Amino acid sequence: MNILIIGPSWVGDMVMAQTLFTCLKQQHPDCAIDVLAPEWSRPILERMPEVREALSFPLGHGVLELATRRRIGKSLKGRYDQAILLPNSLKSALVPFFAGIPRRTGWKGEMRYGLLNDIRLLDKQRYPLMIERFMALAYAPGAELPQPYPRPSLQIDEASRAAALEKFGLTLDRPVLALCPGAEFGEAKRWPAEHYAKVAEVKIREGWQVWLFGSKNDHPGGETIRERLIPGLREEVSNLAGQTSLAEAIDLMSAATAVVSNDSGLMHVAAALNRPLVAVYGSTSPQFTPPLAEQVEIVRLGLECSPCFERTCRFGHYDCLRQLKPRAVIEALDRLVPQPVEVK
Repeated sequence: MNILIIGPSWVGDMVMAQTLFTCLKQQHPDCAIDVLAPEWSRPILERMPEVREALSFPLGHGVLELATRRRIGKSLKGRYDQAILLPNSLKSALVPFFAGIPRRTGWKGEMRYGLLNDIRLLDKQRYPLMIERFMALAYAPGAELPQPYPRPSLQIDEASRAAALEKFGLTLDRPVLALCPGAEFGEAKRWPAEHYAKVAEVKIREGWQVWLFGSKNDHPGGETIRERLIPGLREEVSNLAGQTSLAEAIDLMSAATAVVSNDSGLMHVAAALNRPLVAVYGSTSPQFTPPLAEQVEIVRLGLECSPCFERTCRFGHYDCLRQLKPRAVIEALDRLVPQPVEVK
């Protein structure tokens, strides 16, 4: 049985999609799963043993390009028994339709009658978690989801990690605190740089080193964190944001002793690497897309105005993040990694 997955457009969602792949493999051990998704997602998919092949989708998020979608669909004709769509957009249903895949499964979404022939009606009360909405598409409508839920688990190649360490001149002679201060969603997800700097200062004084992760847009924020430290401590911080590929970031993060992250794609990567993780929430809620790992501490204030799920604070104060002081995160780290750790 050959299954084509139409993948999501965000890092965190792609990580969580592994729960669906696991469910499919549990039901059909011999099935082959290919994922059609943006090229950036290849490093994630290549670290999922359930996936046979990552197929690069050339169009950006929100772009229609009907002729291109038809061409891609025709190129896939006759290769798959089922397509499962994770996005709810009409556009995402076009390629499987043009490919003539016999069974095309997905939630109702944007008026996709005719494009899908195994269309599901979502009960948000029954499936409050995103992973539940992904997993349910592996089963018959109304079926009970098996417990316990599978967790994402990215597989790391030791040689690739060693190459990344060497490329960036990094060593594992001291414990590593990975900080992920960015969030593509917007400012209302970003814990302030001064708070991250305080956490970095405390751990450096305890003998740790700090690695900063993120996109090129996060590099200036990483420099702000470094500049808030005194020169003697600043040298213990490596700002890798925008310097690494996503593949290198995943491999390097797998070496972290602990991770502190905003609610972002890298938070889900850290969870899938089973790193001790402190997740900082402000405008969003862990009730929909929590980090799925054993060693997780969620830190949030839960103000009356949050979660608002806005990109920017409607009141302009960002108190859900600014008033969340570094001490709460430091104490959470101490609970996760309570004893002096041995270096790897």
